[in-house]
Amino acid sequence: MTGSLYEPAGLTAMLTRLDALRADSPRGWGKMTVAQLCAHCQQPLRVALGELPLKRSLIGVLFGRMAKRQLLTRPWKPGMPTASEFRITDPREFAREHAALRMLVERFGEGGPAALTKAPHPFFGPMTADEWQRLQWLHLDHHLRQFGA
Repeated sequence: MTGSLYEPAGLTAMLTRLDALRADSPRGWGKMTVAQLCAHCQQPLRVALGELPLKRSLIGVLFGRMAKRQLLTRPWKPGMPTASEFRITDPREFAREHAALRMLVERFGEGGPAALTKAPHPFFGPMTADEWQRLQWLHLDHHLRQFGA
């Protein structure tokens, strides 16, 4: 499934999938609980919205552009690496994390390109509005598929 969080139909479709998550949704791969997933998915949205500024990593400077081209072209497979700033390992409360994620997805989609940070992505470097949107879509899609939504 592909779409755009900037288009009403795409945003609605993603929110519907998000709303299908339950505290006891079974995971298809990985170690996160569904509550941790909701907390994890908030972090990249906060980066895109400028609420979580992160410094560029040396490995990102060296390989970020090449990785960005590959990641933005197809759905992500299980087992992809996670940035340490986005790892959630402590227990989380599902209802609170789910509500916070839903709010961030809505703000991102409804705010459109004007809501985005002007700072470069900490790994991928400078990003267009379409690249930010595509990255968020693919990330959310990846984790919603992880939990069958």
